[in-house]
Amino acid sequence: MQNEEGQNMDLYIPRKCSATNRLITSKDHAAVQINIGHVDADGIYTGQFSTFALCGFVRAQVRFPFL
Repeated sequence: MQNEEGQNMDLYIPRKCSATNRLITSKDHAAVQINIGHVDADGIYTGQFSTFALCGFVRAQVRFPFL
């Protein structure tokens, strides 16, 4: 919910999984959020990043052969 100034007034805003578009609830303790930095053509960090949120369901489905 937003007030007249356009500020968000909700106490809790659920995130959505970037892979499955599911809501990440407050009880999903296996969920992670990853910030991946942007680099230019020379490989220098530009100060910008993209945020990806993964729910616990996605993390449980991924199998790492090296672990």
